[in-house]
Amino acid sequence: MSVFEVIRQLPSISIVRDRSRAMAMLDAIMSPEWESRYYSFNCRWSPTEEMASMRDGSGNDYSIVFSPAGAYARGFDHESPMSPYRVDPPAPWPGLFESVPEAFRALSTEPAFSDAGTPLATVCFWREHGDVEWRTGALQSLPAGVKDDGSAEWLFDVLLDGRPEAYQEFAEEYYEVAVDLEAVRSIYALRPLTQGIVSALNPEVDLSGLEEDLVEIGYPSAA
Repeated sequence: MSVFEVIRQLPSISIVRDRSRAMAMLDAIMSPEWESRYYSFNCRWSPTEEMASMRDGSGNDYSIVFSPAGAYARGFDHESPMSPYRVDPPAPWPGLFESVPEAFRALSTEPAFSDAGTPLATVCFWREHGDVEWRTGALQSLPAGVKDDGSAEWLFDVLLDGRPEAYQEFAEEYYEVAVDLEAVRSIYALRPLTQGIVSALNPEVDLSGLEEDLVEIGYPSAA
């Protein structure tokens, strides 16, 4: 699946944001140590921006920044033929950033998404609030005989799928434990957490210990 197919299937900004918060809340319960989490969400990434992120521990990651202008996403697959490190000195793939709207232009060179000034991205797409669909740049085609491994799809696969079952499948493989589907469904619905839901996912975690995560993620509270 190419980035063009991915953005055709991606839902609205608000749904992407809600899914991202749910996935981050689930990971906060599954992995109390932040460093070991796969999905995160920071509703106070900047005074005006929120950020959803993924990092797989093997050098691959994505970031989605939600701002007053809309949403901007970039992902990095270190094995992609579109990696900036395919050339020396490193450089973005032709067409990756040229069409980024002015509202998101600073994010394409954001230091948090760069390595020594080189933007870490093999995929990039965005949606302004006035848009009716997600957009991406006019990418230069890969050379003859070179194939992409579908990184745009696998980087965003759980987010794109959108079903609680997709997160359950991911988490059972990643965390190597059984994952309660009804608890996942409750969090995907953004229902306020209860100790029962938390314990169903991780019996070693207390609801009271998730207070900082709830605030950072901006997850709905029962209070």
